[in-house]
Formats: sequence, structure tokens, C-alpha cells
Amino acid sequence: MSEIEPTRRLVLASTSPYRLQLLRRLGLAFHVSAPQGEEIIDQGIAPELLVRHLAVQKARSLKDKYPDALIIGADQVFVDARGHVLGKPGTFERAEEQLRLMSGKTHMFYTGLCVFDSQTGEIAADYSTYRVRLKNLTREQIHQYVRRENPVDCAGSFKVEGLGIALMERLEGDDYTTLIGLPLIKLVEMLEHFGISVL
Repeated sequence: MSEIEPTRRLVLASTSPYRLQLLRRLGLAFHVSAPQGEEIIDQGIAPELLVRHLAVQKARSLKDKYPDALIIGADQVFVDARGHVLGKPGTFERAEEQLRLMSGKTHMFYTGLCVFDSQTGEIAADYSTYRVRLKNLTREQIHQYVRRENPVDCAGSFKVEGLGIALMERLEGDDYTTLIGLPLIKLVEMLEHFGISVL
């Protein structure tokens, strides 16, 4: 698929290779830049507010670097069956621990999305959810999965677009790209709001 040069510069405020791959599906030319600032997960904030805030924060962090652009920010947290907000595990050990706690239970992913017009200051922001139920997994299955897939940079400790699908019993939601980290259905709507037509 050939890329279309949009009427405004598009910037993805993310270092995530998964978000990069998803945004490429829309066939629009865009730049990628690492967002500035520290990502802090506050357990006292409702997850839908937290991910929306983090997505806005990421997009706005690049306003000085890109003063005339539409900047896309996204962030994701995972809420386990106990109601705890979890981020990326960071290590094999923490990934295995997260998966042991998740085994046989239903959990929710929240993905925040923002498109920020750095020229006018206008912000479009929202969030999407996706529900997942994991199979009853043995310690050995979890260990093998983590060693093979290395999901330490993924909220929930799995990559559903890869071998992580083998952990699943059921997936429920309106847009599966929410689970991967960039809800494309909402993003297309937001870009249209700013005058960027994907089609």
C-alpha cells in the first residue's frame, strides 16, 4: 500500500513498535518521536481517566518540537480481576507473576487516545476498552510463553498479535486494535475531525 501525504504533518508520540505498525495500516505518511516526561501510574485515578490523561500528556509533550502538527498520543493500562491497575512488567519474573495472577480470569484493557493540534491547541481525546479472559494456565505454560515471546514491554504481559493468542479463552470488544495499543476506529474519527481523511 502506498502512503498518502496528509494535508497536515502527523506525528506519533510513541516509541512502541506495535503502535507504529498499527498506524502504518492507515496508509498516511507520519513522523515518529519519543514523548517527553515520565509516565506515572496512579492507582487512585480511574483507569479511563488515567489513560486519557497519559495520552494527552504524551501528545502535548512534543508541542515545542512540532509547533504545526497533529500529534497522536496513546497509552494503555491493564486492570486485573482484582481491580488493580497494571502497566508493563519490565522483567521476565514480573511478567510471569502477572500471568499467574491473570490465569483463568477476565480482565480489562483501557487504551487512551489523543490527537493534539499543536498549532491551535485543540485536543480530541477519548479511550477504548477491551475485555480478555485467559485460559487456566500452568506455571510451565506461562514460563514457556514468557521466554518465547518476551512480553516485558506489554501491559498485561502478553502480545495478542503473536503467541499470546494461545493464552486466550475469549476476547470481547468493539475494536481489537485497542488491545494492541492504538484504537484505529477512534483514531480515524479523530483525524477526520481535524480534516485528515484516511480514504
